[in-house]
Amino acid sequence: MKPTAAQLGELAARDPLLGGAMQRVPPFPGFPAGPLARGSHFQAIARSIAYQQLAGTAARTIYGRVCALTPGPRFPTVEECLSLPDESFRGAGFSAGKTRAVKDLAAKCAAGSVRLRNVARMADEEVVAMLSSVWGIGEWTAQMFLMFRLGRLDVMPAGDLGVREGVRILDGRGERPGPKAVLERAESWRPLRSVATWVLYRLCDAANAG
Repeated sequence: MKPTAAQLGELAARDPLLGGAMQRVPPFPGFPAGPLARGSHFQAIARSIAYQQLAGTAARTIYGRVCALTPGPRFPTVEECLSLPDESFRGAGFSAGKTRAVKDLAAKCAAGSVRLRNVARMADEEVVAMLSSVWGIGEWTAQMFLMFRLGRLDVMPAGDLGVREGVRILDGRGERPGPKAVLERAESWRPLRSVATWVLYRLCDAANAG
């Protein structure tokens, strides 16, 4: 989804600091976007698991090795994940925890307790609760799925280090704010907190590039 120009203008007017940042970064592209927009819902979540707590290059390498375990360029399907032994995932570079998480996700999808076919009709809170029932999946992974896969426009991953650093840069703070402070700061960004999140990520990108 992509907000209208009027909605983006209202967001910028409600928070002049954010509005100024919106002028300095590329235009909001709309969601779904990025790698999580490709493949099935299951594969998008599995990709997020693969990338947890890893630097980009290492994550891409390991993710590519897991994809190579089965035919085709994508991450193994639910059925393929259930049939692959744990040793295959571990040999490709998955930790024991990530292997367990992907296996549990696949098992719950197969059993029907994780209902990805109907996920687009669920409220944000329902999606977070359902995905958090999977071992190793927390709120952050569910929030990334909501934004970059389902295109939800009012998600605020307040615990994300990139978001916290983005708020620090935006407000000219000396230290990163905590998650609670980020949530309070983000109240004026409703109902487009996902747009603000994207802007905060771009502020971090620009700071790192500089």
